[in-house]
Amino acid sequence: MFKTFYNEVKNIMEKDPAAKNMLEVILCYPGLYAVLFYRLAHRLYKRRMFVLARLISQIARNLTGIEIHPGAKIGRGLFIDHGMGVVIGETAEVGDNVTIYHGVTLGGTGKDKGKRHPTVGNNVVIGAGAKVLGPITIGDNVKIGANAVVLKNVPPNVTVVGIPAKIVRAKDNNVVYLEDYVI
Repeated sequence: MFKTFYNEVKNIMEKDPAAKNMLEVILCYPGLYAVLFYRLAHRLYKRRMFVLARLISQIARNLTGIEIHPGAKIGRGLFIDHGMGVVIGETAEVGDNVTIYHGVTLGGTGKDKGKRHPTVGNNVVIGAGAKVLGPITIGDNVKIGANAVVLKNVPPNVTVVGIPAKIVRAKDNNVVYLEDYVI
């Protein structure tokens, strides 16, 4: 448990240039608390202790303003920066080394049964206010612009922006036109 705590603090120190020292991160970063509460709640959820898991997640939401359903699957190195208003739904899957800014929703559309929430790949950055909705897949190394609304699958190594989100840049910095891709 201490190793998990240390790794989460170290991750924030590496990803946030504003973090001055470990004590500041421990005392002042709600994203840290939200992820730690999630990890505990998720363990209970996997043991079918659903009510206790949800209770812990709701306590975390009230303390941090970040709501992570204990059924979500989250990899290592999640960094939630300025996390107020972040929502991660029950069937969401988040890969390793993902950065999420405030106001992001990884949610459902209200139409689906079973897998209802997005699957986010590794090394993804999701800008403030973005909404990623439905049982879609976001590829590895994707950047999602602030306030984008993503409703369709996104291939790896691109940047998407807008409402609805459209590909504007590929990893090699060449502009990619929407006509060339279906997202």
